[in-house]
Amino acid sequence: MTPLGPVRLGELAQHLGGELRGDADALIHRLGTLETADAQTLSFLANPRYQAQLAATRAGCVIVAPALADLAAARGAALVCADPYHAFARLTQWWAARTRRPATPGVHPSAVVEEGARVDATASVGPLCFVGRGARIAEGAVLGPQCHVGDGAKVGAGTWLKARVMLSEGCRIGARGIVHGGAVIGADGFGFAPHEGRWEKIEQLGAVVIGDDVEIGANTCIDRGALDDTVLGQGVKLDNLVQIGHNVRIGDHTALAGCVGVAGSARIGRHCTAGGGAIILGHLEIVDHVHITAATLITRSIHKPGQYSGAFPFDDNASWEKNAATLRQLHALRERLRALEKKNT
Repeated sequence: MTPLGPVRLGELAQHLGGELRGDADALIHRLGTLETADAQTLSFLANPRYQAQLAATRAGCVIVAPALADLAAARGAALVCADPYHAFARLTQWWAARTRRPATPGVHPSAVVEEGARVDATASVGPLCFVGRGARIAEGAVLGPQCHVGDGAKVGAGTWLKARVMLSEGCRIGARGIVHGGAVIGADGFGFAPHEGRWEKIEQLGAVVIGDDVEIGANTCIDRGALDDTVLGQGVKLDNLVQIGHNVRIGDHTALAGCVGVAGSARIGRHCTAGGGAIILGHLEIVDHVHITAATLITRSIHKPGQYSGAFPFDDNASWEKNAATLRQLHALRERLRALEKKNT
């Protein structure tokens, strides 16, 4: 992306609130990594393990923590911030606001807005969008091309649905959200009753309710509830290709990485994380501040905060259960064996 023009280092320091060591009139043309930076690039160093790159970088200025301020200033300009990673995140937001073309308020001629829908005058409804009866599009919201907002659905202020997002009937997303292309919010949950060798569909009568400041990745699916709603709290972050089953509840500021699957009626607390490919089975409860590593299979509720890991190869179910039971006793068996060895020596 090309900015409107170069930016003075002094202006950036003022925006971030950091201490600038260097020429305030020096111009920055781009943001970049330490490895690829040139004299017109602003970069950052968040992890001290990579400080060897600091001496080699050609960056015009580097955002660093106070502990590395002298080392950074010895090679050139430095912007000293208490949390360089957070400062860089804020800087990227500011930079993007300068470079991205703002949405044009109004409804594109090719869009369909049904009778009874309300679209705020400051909102933007893009080409080939559909807005159903009784839907609400709040101030400053943006619907990218080919978005579908179903009957009675609500899009909060400043929320951006990118191209081909589906927000199904009765579903709601709060303010300042971002939903990336291809995401489906409010498809039917996977509910079927077995009867005489076939499956009888259970109509999914709930909705999806999403809080403020939520970001949802591309092609992620969030199913509507069967009776009650599927609920995502404030500040939740979902990566691409995440599957959230019906009636799941996710607490505030929890983040799930790509390809995580959460089965129906699971309850996940606040400030939790799950690495890519982790699976959480249905009807489980996970308390606040639980961190699940990549590809971990969660088969029972977690009642204590902490980090959890593990997977187990599949097998004939009876054998698998016996092996799993034995595996859980390995530590005790090891201690018993050590005690016997010590006794015999």
